[in-house]
Amino acid sequence: MRQLMVALAAILWSLTARAELPTHAFTLDNGLKVLIREDHRASVVTVMVWFKAGSIDEAPYETGLAHVLEHMMFKGTERLGPGDFSKLVARYGGSDNAFTSYDYTAYFQQYEASRLPLALELEAERLGNLKIDDDEFHRELQVVLEERRTRTDDNPNALAWEKFQAVARPGTGYAHPIIGWRSLLAQLQPEQARSWYDRFYVPGNATLVVAGDVTRDQVEPLVRRFFSDLPAGTTPPRPIQTVNPAAGERRLDLAMAVQVPALYMLYNVPSLVTAEQKQDFYALTMLAGVLDGGMSARIETDLVRGEKLVAGAGAGYSGIQRGDGTFTLTATPNPGVTLEQVEQALREQIKTLQTTLPSEDEMARVRAGVLASQVFEKDSVMGQAMELGMLSTLGLDIDLAKQFEEQLGKVTAEDVQRVARQWLVPERLAVAHVVPAQEEEQ
Repeated sequence: MRQLMVALAAILWSLTARAELPTHAFTLDNGLKVLIREDHRASVVTVMVWFKAGSIDEAPYETGLAHVLEHMMFKGTERLGPGDFSKLVARYGGSDNAFTSYDYTAYFQQYEASRLPLALELEAERLGNLKIDDDEFHRELQVVLEERRTRTDDNPNALAWEKFQAVARPGTGYAHPIIGWRSLLAQLQPEQARSWYDRFYVPGNATLVVAGDVTRDQVEPLVRRFFSDLPAGTTPPRPIQTVNPAAGERRLDLAMAVQVPALYMLYNVPSLVTAEQKQDFYALTMLAGVLDGGMSARIETDLVRGEKLVAGAGAGYSGIQRGDGTFTLTATPNPGVTLEQVEQALREQIKTLQTTLPSEDEMARVRAGVLASQVFEKDSVMGQAMELGMLSTLGLDIDLAKQFEEQLGKVTAEDVQRVARQWLVPERLAVAHVVPAQEEEQ
């Protein structure tokens, strides 16, 4: 799978160095949205194309299609043969890759800044003229199936988490894996990939991001030259996917070939996109920090070093996505400690937050820790392109990062308690107990 291993949440809050860097935006007549970020610190440029199409847009019978189409975007156009795209990029000193998520698919190239025309011409070529050959499709499908085998099928921990997600996020596209269920993935046909490309890979459903040692005066004429003649296209509606009403508490017991037992707990909670009160996003972020924000956080203090119930545990809030977010707790018990004991201890941690306000000192420490953990020491051009593309594709303010510190500063202890009471409730919870298979048999 062509992936970019980037912590998107961290990128979003990279508040240093480029706070005042110029950003320009315009839209072509065909609907293509263009964002330009000037950063003249180094003679490099990143070009990204983001599509509002990810695995949550797949029909239940075609899981994995978005990711397979991502692979096919490198397999030839009307003018380029299979593999020629990446060969050209490499020949001129660049690099290229792509990634598929639940909410979007994105492609990027990176070069020395003078290669900007080449990057834009190549992206326009595959946006307008992709060729999906039947034989090439079936060959690449085998590559993806092997990828699924190595990443998931042969990894019991990944397989357990995949099974858990299917139970934890009912009624949404987040319930199936991005790479697809193996049985359905193996049945995909070239016609389905062509249909996906025709529906979603159109200028009106895309955002082009150019970041680096460039100016608007350099970029805009090239964009208009290469992209203006592409037809806008039409795309299907994309309903926001929420777990409302709450599905009720769900439980899953798994005996897998894992080395050690594991506990998963997931609450379906609002994201920044779906929250009626946007402050809930920032309060949930603080709540996660109270539980798992470094060595002084409650889970580490109480359960790891205090009661010594767990070898490791954590809490996290994923709130930057098109549909509902998740508040997740995971833990690995110490020898002699049961998963039931660990689950009860984590439930008690949540109950305490629902009944007792965090202290002002704790709030200040957590706020500082959250900000510190989200800020990169130095920005990268790639990081800026990622941030702009992600925010734009999700329909969020591209200047959101600048607001984060201010909004986090407004979160009170009462806000943290309120979201704990409102959202961390049994009817929004899924729990999985994962044990080594041989343990289950005894």
